[in-house]
Amino acid sequence: MNLRFIITMAWYYGVKTIFRGPSYLIASLATPLTLLFLVFVLSHGALVKFAIVGGLIAFVGTVGLSGAGDSAFFRLQLRIQDLYVPSRVSPFDYMAAFTLSYLVFSVPGIILYIYLGSVYHLFNSYDSVMMILVMLLLIISTTSISFIISGSIKHLRNIWGITGILTIITSILPPTFYPYGYVPKDFLYIIALSPTTPAAVVVQGAFGLSPMMDSMFYILIIETICYTILARILVRWREN
Repeated sequence: MNLRFIITMAWYYGVKTIFRGPSYLIASLATPLTLLFLVFVLSHGALVKFAIVGGLIAFVGTVGLSGAGDSAFFRLQLRIQDLYVPSRVSPFDYMAAFTLSYLVFSVPGIILYIYLGSVYHLFNSYDSVMMILVMLLLIISTTSISFIISGSIKHLRNIWGITGILTIITSILPPTFYPYGYVPKDFLYIIALSPTTPAAVVVQGAFGLSPMMDSMFYILIIETICYTILARILVRWREN
């Protein structure tokens, strides 16, 4: 593992991006915060706690999925990936660097949601540990999905539409902003193909907002492993 490359990439593409392009951070937060406001108004505050913890899940998942556009841009447009192929940087190092970059990039948004959660007295030590674990699994799984997508396209113009559709489906369709009990159980397992679904269900149970559903935690772990392996296999490292 090339830790120097991973940390350097995380610094340049994570920390520096926050200050160099704050509009990207604002854009990533726009949809979750807008939905949080709508849920607060329409439910008269009854579902605001669901919207806070779900909004954090949706935000982290959106940032991870947006990596499809970045990795495709690096490979197809800038050709930076070609520079890493003959070097000591392995595909795993490259994927790990992007994953850590997006996690670092998410920190300001995470801090904002932690503040909102503290206002509504949502967080304690157990909840916080569970939330951190879920966010780590979520950023790994969604970034892996982004590599699977970016490695399967040949033209850069196709990636923006795909990521836009996926972002909406994975942030609004799953029970991120509402109780998962509203969703029929059979359908819940179908949409659990999106990592944001088991992540939202687990977090709702950990925060005492809904009954705990232990099976979803195992599904999230299995999905993270499977998507990571698939990304490593399907990532287009060398062009034919």
